[in-house]
Amino acid sequence: MTGDAPSAGLTPQVGPAQVGPVPGAGSAPRRTTASRSRHAVDPDREPERRDRPATLRGRSAAAIRRQPPGAWLTGVAAALLYTVFSVTQWNRLESPSWDLGIFTQLAKAYAGAGAPIVPIKGEDFNLLGDHFHPLLVLLGPAYAVAPSGLTLLIVQNLLLGLSVAVVARTGMRLLGSAAGIAVGIAYALSWGLQSAVAAQFHEIAFAVPLLALSLEAVLARRVLPAVLWGGLLVFVKEDLGLTVMALGLVVAWRLRAVAGLWLAVWGALWLVLSVRVILPALNAAGQYDYSDRIDAGAMIADPAGAVVGLLTGTAKHETLLLLLLAGGVLFLRSSLSLVLLPTLLWRFASGQEGYWGPEWHYSAVLMPVLFLGLVDGVHSLRSDRRRWVRSAALLGVPAAVAACLVLLPGQKFAVLAEADTYRQSARWDAAHRMMGLIPEGSTVESGVVLMAYLVPETRVYWLGNTNPAPDYLIVDADDWSWGATRPADAEAHAEQRFPGTDYTPVFDEAGYQLVRLER
Repeated sequence: MTGDAPSAGLTPQVGPAQVGPVPGAGSAPRRTTASRSRHAVDPDREPERRDRPATLRGRSAAAIRRQPPGAWLTGVAAALLYTVFSVTQWNRLESPSWDLGIFTQLAKAYAGAGAPIVPIKGEDFNLLGDHFHPLLVLLGPAYAVAPSGLTLLIVQNLLLGLSVAVVARTGMRLLGSAAGIAVGIAYALSWGLQSAVAAQFHEIAFAVPLLALSLEAVLARRVLPAVLWGGLLVFVKEDLGLTVMALGLVVAWRLRAVAGLWLAVWGALWLVLSVRVILPALNAAGQYDYSDRIDAGAMIADPAGAVVGLLTGTAKHETLLLLLLAGGVLFLRSSLSLVLLPTLLWRFASGQEGYWGPEWHYSAVLMPVLFLGLVDGVHSLRSDRRRWVRSAALLGVPAAVAACLVLLPGQKFAVLAEADTYRQSARWDAAHRMMGLIPEGSTVESGVVLMAYLVPETRVYWLGNTNPAPDYLIVDADDWSWGATRPADAEAHAEQRFPGTDYTPVFDEAGYQLVRLER
């Protein structure tokens, strides 16, 4: 039977008698099945080769099936809640800062495959000379599909929702389903994320999920994903180079991985390159505009006074207290909490008081570190040999959830319980009829409130800068950009602001005045 071909679907049995020459005078040695497989393609294996794409698809489908539905449902619910809040803001014509207008202009430029020129910051101002955030090029495709400032708000909400799913997924893996989802909910409603959503779009929207993914990989002891996700942070904002340095050191120490040291070097390299080389090269004034926010010389000259200064200030105390409450205190048990330090240090060392408190978007990057640190701290304490320590670990997640619920009425999302939040601004129709009078491609000078609404169709300037005479100028009686003094007559204001010009009124209703340049 050794000379017969094996029947289809059967594997020939190879025994000792089949290895070597067939007995008999003058017999030539024959290759066995095992020997032939090294020199020729086995037809029985061809279907396996052809099925590899299908196998990859199967593995991908299996990976998706392994995802905990509860975590992703929590993330989707969070993104929907954030979007409801953003849409109500948009419909009420609320613009707490000029960031949304600025980043909408950036997205418009990237959608047109151009440099991120943002006239709101100044004529021909390259926003890459303000902060180093090349990863924001990803906004271009989204804006191209739906050219609106609201698109950026939705993108941010989806990114934050992704981070919620990652935090909940990690919590479910290490603490169990119920505790994991509870952590995800507390994180989703945390004061840092609420403040970021209310402050509208900022580049940190990309940093939050990247941090969550990197720290999740650290807790799973997966070095490569931890380094790759963390390494991308340097392309979100220059100060995150400090965070990457701290993250790299945690990876090196916790996972005993040399790659962590390289990650720390990577963070330091991009911090220096961005602040000392790239930003000054692209900045109109040839400098890093925020270098004066921290007086490093004074801190070196008086280190004791610098330490005291870091911890002095009611706003700083409020931020620290909120961190302790939101993280259920047990986050301090985790080495991940070290990643909080760079952001807290540069904020507290700054002379700008706006950086100190819990408002705005500055604390959003702290939230994934805080809550994944809580997950890690509770997980490690659960295995402690001391019963009282294990009992204390049981209080970590309930304490964080309780703090979240107690703080909720004083946070930004509290307005979602008010009926007026869902009412469109009484000036909405007038504002859009006025903006509809401005031809596409025109230049417009405006206050902050209408910037993001004007950007898709026009070239927008901010009234606080020195600008060329615009085709149209808007005076909004309710725009906070004017401060205490608002022009009563837009025509007279425009002609005084741009001597030698002649402007004609074209709209005056609901506190809006629009004038057109006559050429």
